[in-house]
Amino acid sequence: MDRAMPGSGNRRQLTVDVRRIDAGAVVSPAGELDHHSAGMLRESLDDCVAGGCSRIVIDCSGLEFCDSTGLNVLLSTRVDAEAAGGGVHLAAMRPMVARVFEITGAGAVFSVHPSLDEALAALPGS
Repeated sequence: MDRAMPGSGNRRQLTVDVRRIDAGAVVSPAGELDHHSAGMLRESLDDCVAGGCSRIVIDCSGLEFCDSTGLNVLLSTRVDAEAAGGGVHLAAMRPMVARVFEITGAGAVFSVHPSLDEALAALPGS
């Protein structure tokens, strides 16, 4: 496995890109989502829901790693989005990230799609 040890200088810092689409958003985190970086994603997702974008697609294609803190951010966003009348769809998960969802059972509470295009097509009103 080529993943660096926690605290090492080889970690790929998380970046988050947000693109609004109609009454929703595509959020694209890239890098490692862990206890060091989860706040950045949480802030972006909270801003989406607070700004009326409760239909959220998270493009996971650039996500290299996700720990339990990152998973909790996604789960809490799902609850917030559903309370606002929307939902969260996950797209294009890499095997290492998909494994976290499989092991924890979290994949059963999300709409998971093999590609971003399929996730966008599944949004209500698409």
